[in-house]
Amino acid sequence: MDDKVTLPDRPAAPSVNGDRPDVVERLDEATAALDALRDGFAVEERLDDVLHRLAESAVTVVQDADAVTICVSPEQPRTAAASDQAFVTIDERQFRANRGPCLESARTLTAVRAVVGENHDIWPEFEECAAQHGVRAYLSVPVVLPTSDRSDRQHMGSLNFYSYTAAAFDPFDEGLVRLFTTAASTAIANAHQWQRARDHVKHLETALVSRAVIEQAKGILMAVHSCSEDEAFDMLVKRSQDDNVKLRDVAKNLIDSLT
Repeated sequence: MDDKVTLPDRPAAPSVNGDRPDVVERLDEATAALDALRDGFAVEERLDDVLHRLAESAVTVVQDADAVTICVSPEQPRTAAASDQAFVTIDERQFRANRGPCLESARTLTAVRAVVGENHDIWPEFEECAAQHGVRAYLSVPVVLPTSDRSDRQHMGSLNFYSYTAAAFDPFDEGLVRLFTTAASTAIANAHQWQRARDHVKHLETALVSRAVIEQAKGILMAVHSCSEDEAFDMLVKRSQDDNVKLRDVAKNLIDSLT
C-alpha cells in the first residue's frame, strides 16, 4: 500500500525549524517525563487517569506533536485519554468508518504515519475530519502486550500523535514514542490485573454473604420443622427449583418474611 508509511522503513523527515533540540536533550526530556509518571503506575489507579497523564507528557516531549490521544479496547475501541479533547473526534470518525491510520496500525501492529491530503482514496473519513481540524501529519503507534513469541503479541491500544506540520515526526521521534507505548502497555496491563483482582474479591465477598444467608435460613427451617441440616437444605433447594429463583434469594426471602 503506497500511501501507508511505517516508521522503520521511512527516511528522516526534514527538520521543521533550525533550533530543534539535540538528541541527548530530547532523550533526557523523555526520560524525565517517564520518571515523573512512574509512581502513577500503581495497580489501584484508574486506567484513564494514568493514560491522561501519559498523553499530556507525550505531547510535551515529542517534537511537533500538537495533540496526543490514547485508544484502548480494540474490540470496541474508545479514546481513553487525550491531551486535547477536540482531537477525539478524529479518532471516533475512524472507529465509525472502521478504517483509518489508527485502525491500520492496530491491524498490522506497525507504526503508521499519514500526511493529510495524500490518503483520501483509502481513508476519506479520516482525511476529511483531520483537515477540518487543521491536522497535517498523523502518527499512530500500536501498544502491544509483550510476549516471548512475536506472533502472539496482543494489541492493547494505540498512541495517536497529531501535528499541524506536514513534515512532523522524524525517526528519532519513533524511539521516543516507543518509550511511551511501553509505559502505556504497563499501565493497561496493571489496570487489567487490578480489575481481575477486584472482580475476584467481589466474587468471594458475594459467596461468603450467600453462604451466611443460606446457613441462617437452614437454621430457621431446622427449628420450625425439627428436621436435620440436610433436610432443611433440601427444602431450600426444592423451593429454588420450583420458583426458578436463586438459592441465596430463597434463603433471604425466608429470613425477611420472619423479620
